[in-house]
This record gives sequence, C-alpha cells and structure tokens, in this order.
Amino acid sequence: MRKLFLFLALSLTTLTIQAQSINWISFNEALEAQKNDPKPIFVDAFTSWCGPCKMLDANTFSDQGVIEYINKNYYAVKFNAEGNETINYKGVKYTNPGFDSDRKHKNATHDFTEFLRIPGYPSMVIFDDKGNVNKTIVGYQTPEKLLNQI
Repeated sequence: MRKLFLFLALSLTTLTIQAQSINWISFNEALEAQKNDPKPIFVDAFTSWCGPCKMLDANTFSDQGVIEYINKNYYAVKFNAEGNETINYKGVKYTNPGFDSDRKHKNATHDFTEFLRIPGYPSMVIFDDKGNVNKTIVGYQTPEKLLNQI
C-alpha cells in the first residue's frame, strides 16, 4: 500500500511539472502589471508561418528550466508580429492597418513590429522593469542558449 501511495504521489508530481507552461499575457497586460509590480517583460515576436517560431515553442518554451526562469523573472508576452492586436506603448497606439483576416499565410506587418525594428522571426525582445527596450535576441534558441542570454 505504501508503494502504491508513493507511486501515485510521484506520478501526480510528474504530471504537475509536465503541465506547467509559460504564463503568456498580452503586452498591454504586462505594461499594466508593471505598474503594481515592476518586472522586466519578455516578448516572443512570432508569425503564424514561421517554422523556427514553432520550433521555439515546441523545444525551448516547453523546457522546464526556461518555463521556471521566465515565469519567475518576467512578464511573458506572445506577440503576433503580423496580428491585429492594438498596443498602447508610451502614449502611442500601435495597430496593423493592413491586417487582412482572410489571409491564411503571411499578413501585413504590425506597426509595433516596425517600431521594435524586428529583423526576423523569431525575435525575443526584453524590456526593462520600466518598460524600455533593453535587448533583442534574434532567431531560434535552444533552452541553454536562451537562458544564457536572458
């Protein structure tokens, strides 16, 4: 009976750890959260058609060490660089006026993507705890490589 209990406890712990993921929020939510609890923002700028972006999700953002580190130290934001989200940053409203919801592949580039000068996808942009751009990391990163840069 004790062995069964131990097995069940270990199984539940393993499932809980495996079920953990990065707590993604919108950029506007991250800026709002910074007002009450200043913390840097980690932005994953991606597109729906980007293969390395999908690899980053599957291999790096699913890594337990990356999940724990980002959740502890950052507000994590998934930003579709060709999406239709409205972003309010430092008194400026950024949109994607060329967005076409009927497009299935590439779409127009979001104004905030242009403002950030995103050179390619995926790109990760780190904002300091006051909401200022601090660093941009471009391209696919392994968990180890990403953790060494953030």
